[in-house]
Parts: sequence; structure tokens; C-alpha cells
Amino acid sequence: MLRPVLTNATIELTREVEVVDERGRVSTIFIPAERPLTVYVDKRELVTLMTLGGAPEALTLGYLRNQRLVRSIEDVASVQVDWSVEAVAVTTRNGIADVEERTSKRVVTTGCGQGSVFGGLMDEVDNIVLPPDARLKQSVLYKIVDSIRTMKSIYKQAGSVHGCALFSSEGELIYFVEDVGRHNAVDAIAGRMWLDDISGHDKVFYSTGRLTSEMVIKGAQMGIPFLLSRSGTTQMGHMVAEKLDMSLLARCTGTHFLLLTGRERLVFEPQLLDGSLRVA
Repeated sequence: MLRPVLTNATIELTREVEVVDERGRVSTIFIPAERPLTVYVDKRELVTLMTLGGAPEALTLGYLRNQRLVRSIEDVASVQVDWSVEAVAVTTRNGIADVEERTSKRVVTTGCGQGSVFGGLMDEVDNIVLPPDARLKQSVLYKIVDSIRTMKSIYKQAGSVHGCALFSSEGELIYFVEDVGRHNAVDAIAGRMWLDDISGHDKVFYSTGRLTSEMVIKGAQMGIPFLLSRSGTTQMGHMVAEKLDMSLLARCTGTHFLLLTGRERLVFEPQLLDGSLRVA
């Protein structure tokens, strides 16, 4: 299987700045190092993403995948990031058909760090079929939430970022990405799944941000039947998840959660809450 040639462009993810508190005391703190990354596809400027810069190649690939501009990882010849000019050059093997027409229609979304998608938001939802037999145990849900809670992160050091993670159906962490916007983080995970040829059919996706319609659609495009968030969802996010029979779980903190859709997919374990069974 063909794979694109990638750079491995690294850059500082935080900056140290001086602050003065309410008592006039001077100290230093770390803040996320947000920066622009302009995406060029076959020498055509496509979009500028505001990003932390932790996984720029994966972010670019995931963006192209989730915007439905490139259908297969084999169609991408190379992804070359150059932070000195704050740009990434993508070369495809055969070009993108009707790229001007396909990128002319934008839908403004509620997402931070991106804010728009190309084409109709619901264009391909009817064609997505999630695995009907996928199940998630309540104990695994708690394992995932606890794993996120104890994870070392830029958020704990500097705040002001969103995190997304991909877990196996047994609660094992596969990827964790932080960025200034949750859409960038989910795109970076989509790009890594693409590169590593990982299917989403038995995976669980976690986000620190709210589950909007765009986030739900991106999860569905990756074939993932379970979306978790420590935040909430929106009416349209709920509607799309219900249509897809996806399990949408919001307000996931400690042992608390709210299961909004896909109830048959969650395997409840009531003994977890009476202390008779230890959470994995």
C-alpha cells in the first residue's frame, strides 16, 4: 500500500510569559503557542489552520480526509511542513477533481480552531453505516475517563487547549492529541488512523470539547460508534448521532455520565456503583 512521504516537523508547543497577579506579584506561566499553518494542495492555497503545531502532518491529512477532499491515503504523494514559512505543501498523485467547486461552498460551524467545512454538512451521513454489534462496557468507560484524568497534558501545564483521544474497546489508549481547537485534534487523530490503517469500528473517541454536529460527523466518517465528552452536545449533534445509531455520552466525569443516543450499545454494570466490583 502506498504511503505519502512525510516531514517530521517539530516546534515548541508552549511559551513562557511574564504575568502580574492581583497583588502586583510578578511570575511566569506557560501558555499554548498558537500559530497559523497554511495548507497548499498541489500549489493551490486551500486554508489556514490555527494550530498548536504538535502533529502538523497528521492534522493536514486528517483535515483533507474529514473535508472529503481526498478519498484515499494512497492519493497523497507527500506532506511537507515548513514552519519557517508557516505552511504545509501537499502533493497528490492525480490532483483533486473539481477542487474549486468542492471548496466554494462553506458551512460556518460552532467549532473553535477551524470554523468551517467544505460542502454540505449532511451530504454523506446517509451513506455511513456504523457496526451494529459494537458494545462498550460501563467499566471500560470509567477506565477511559480515569485515563484522561491522570494523563500528563499541555492543558494541565498551560490550559487553553482541547484534547482528543482514541481508545480501543478495552480502554487502551491508542492516540492522544491536543490543539487549540478540538476540530484540529480530531483531524490529527483521523490522519494518524489513516496513516496506520486503523479501523474505527471497535474504537472509542474522547473529546474534552462539546460534541457538535461536525464532531459527530467526523467521528462517523472514521467509523467510530462511541463518542465521549466531558462537555455536552448540541441539538444537531444529538440528531446526527441518533440517525447513525451512535452512542453519544456527555458530561463524563468520575462515575457520572449522560447517555443520549445508542443506548443498546452500552453494557451497564450496576455493581460498579455499589462498590462490589472494582473499576478496571
